[in-house]
Amino acid sequence: MQLTDRINRIQISPTAAVIAAADQLKAKGVDIADFGPGEPDFPTPDHIKQAAIKAINENKTKYTATPGVMPLRDAICSWHKRELGSNYEPKECITNVGGKHSIFNVISVLAQSGDEVIVPAPYWVSYPDIIKYTGATPVYVETRAEDGFAVRAADVAKAITPKTKLVILDSPSNPTGGVTPPDECAKLLELCKKNNIWLMGDECYSHFTYGENKPFSVASLPDSKNHVIIIGSMSKTFAMTGWRLGYTLAPAELITATVKLQSQSTSNPTSIAQYAALAAMTGPMDSVPQMLAEYARRRRRIVDGLNAIPGIKCGEPGGAFYVFPNVSARLGSGPNALAKDCSELATLLLEKAHVAVVSGAAFGAPGYLRLSYATSIERIEEGLRRIETFFTRAASAA
Repeated sequence: MQLTDRINRIQISPTAAVIAAADQLKAKGVDIADFGPGEPDFPTPDHIKQAAIKAINENKTKYTATPGVMPLRDAICSWHKRELGSNYEPKECITNVGGKHSIFNVISVLAQSGDEVIVPAPYWVSYPDIIKYTGATPVYVETRAEDGFAVRAADVAKAITPKTKLVILDSPSNPTGGVTPPDECAKLLELCKKNNIWLMGDECYSHFTYGENKPFSVASLPDSKNHVIIIGSMSKTFAMTGWRLGYTLAPAELITATVKLQSQSTSNPTSIAQYAALAAMTGPMDSVPQMLAEYARRRRRIVDGLNAIPGIKCGEPGGAFYVFPNVSARLGSGPNALAKDCSELATLLLEKAHVAVVSGAAFGAPGYLRLSYATSIERIEEGLRRIETFFTRAASAA
């Protein structure tokens, strides 16, 4: 079958592939300690669910305007101003079918063949493929474990060329949980302004930060609007992954371009999900600190547990709900090796220990694994026990 170059440039999401492989084993009755899914295990708050039921009962089930209903766009702007210090108007906001759709739209209207997009690595798996789909080239800037995987403006500056169109800032980061400090964000903004390029802030995990790290948006910085694009999502903050509702905040001219693209692809997000999102944006946020407190408890347990296993070194993430342990000491061909690389190790953990993790290679970080702790303490304990047993027995067998 002859397919287009643009579809042949990309691959299926590696995280989706891990979930599918785990689901196949679950369907056979295998008990999987699942650290794969990047989604909250908490239910959507009741007032949000009730808003959706009300919308159905009131027959709000028709097409809406492509960028979403005006009350929701207005509420998103107000919420973002209150929570993250920005200053947007509804004409500078479009709702999308999830945060991934927001990113796809933005990169599609800004990047094309011959352009470059700077992507901090380790990176979320979809960034490179979305960039490649447009014909542009992803340019990777390494972040370091000793820096907590924060993005450094000085490193980004070295990667900028006349072809650079966009810099992506994912903070807190998937997969590392790294948080880029506000002062470094300010340096990144000045760098982008100086070089007349866009800075795209992916804020999908904005409200899941720990310790001294607080929710922060580059859109709160002075004189930022003409160079900043904000990507947001209801999925993580409000445990609404399946509702598929994201948004973009940007200058009106850019929003108009994404509306044009969206009008010829998905059209409006589901009307019912929009009214649920309106309740999320205008209602109580009690569920957020409750989720965060539980994530913090899980984070402490999984970090301590992984570091207690010989051959694993795991830093403490500053945000999100992932740990990103370095397992390179157990890879290769030496006497302590469990697998030749992290992809093989992830496969062995699933097949032999029935633990689902994602290979760091999927995120541009060979030698690492990503584990989501958006699961119960009980399952974390069971998963840690299985990983320790696998590492110990496999090492003894070697």
